[in-house]
Amino acid sequence: MNQAMTERSVTHATFVLERTYEASPARVFKAWSDPEIKPRWFRGPDEWPRGKYELDFRVGGRERLAGGPPGGTVHLYNAIYQDIVPNERIIIAYDMHLDDRRISVSLMTVEFRPEGKGTRLTFTEQGAFLDGWDEIGGRERGSIQLLDKLGRELERQARED
Repeated sequence: MNQAMTERSVTHATFVLERTYEASPARVFKAWSDPEIKPRWFRGPDEWPRGKYELDFRVGGRERLAGGPPGGTVHLYNAIYQDIVPNERIIIAYDMHLDDRRISVSLMTVEFRPEGKGTRLTFTEQGAFLDGWDEIGGRERGSIQLLDKLGRELERQARED
């Protein structure tokens, strides 16, 4: 990220991540859709304090997450649910901000497919990264961390069953 960037630019990029979880598609989908479960894994780095979180899980509904390092830049995720097929697919359009600066606009597609007794999750992000403030590599690394946290949440749930 170049915080001195004044030149306007846009970089388009796409990445796809796949994970297999030892949980049913219904359970993995619920981890994305339940306002009690999702905040346990869908958050910034563990050292960041929990930020404000809202989830209205329905087509046209919004999801917002604000957080950041103590005393540092506020990272804001602002999403609108575009398509929901229970236990199969979620499509989200979202933008990211650092404080008041929009740094990217993305389309995220999450697909859930049965695989054995578990679920194959395919996560696709198509992003427009703005003015040099964000880049695909950082977004992909952050998404990998989130999917790893999701895996730990699903493992925790399985231990409680």
